[in-house]
Amino acid sequence: MSRPVSIFGIAGSLRAKSYNRAALRACGDLLPEGATLDAYMLPDLPGFNEEREKEPPAEIVDMKKRIRAADAVLFVTPEYNLSMPGVLKNAIDWASRPYGDNAWAGKPGAIMSASMGSAGGVRAQYHLRQCFVFLDVKLVNAPEVAIPAAHKAFDADGKLVNEMSRKFIAQLLENLVAWTRKLRGD
Repeated sequence: MSRPVSIFGIAGSLRAKSYNRAALRACGDLLPEGATLDAYMLPDLPGFNEEREKEPPAEIVDMKKRIRAADAVLFVTPEYNLSMPGVLKNAIDWASRPYGDNAWAGKPGAIMSASMGSAGGVRAQYHLRQCFVFLDVKLVNAPEVAIPAAHKAFDADGKLVNEMSRKFIAQLLENLVAWTRKLRGD
């Protein structure tokens, strides 16, 4: 069997009871055999400041170390004002800087989202895809996992109970692992 695939998963919300944090936790139960998940619950990072990029705060150093240690990355994002939240963009910027020290570069990746709206956050996903072209993240294209009406997809304890969403997430993770192995050459 191929060596295990480690995935760095980042939830793009600061809210403790975020549906996207809950979706990231659900990924831990839906991983294919031979995969592990480092579920990173985004802390309240300082705003990116180019004057500090060469000597970043400790939480940025830790985040970049965890990204680099992973074989692949998974982004789970809410949608705010038809785009990704600023806190997620801030984390992406920190991890890509200073120029020439992009922790995301070359990583296989996947995106999913959850939203209380009917589109499930797909517009945030498209904006993330735009960023990742420049940052050289090699994204899995399918399935597109968007959890609409997230307030109905999760129970009161934050467990993902929508079976269709669970099925799509499992398939996305399977595809991410296969894509990672293909890019690694195993």
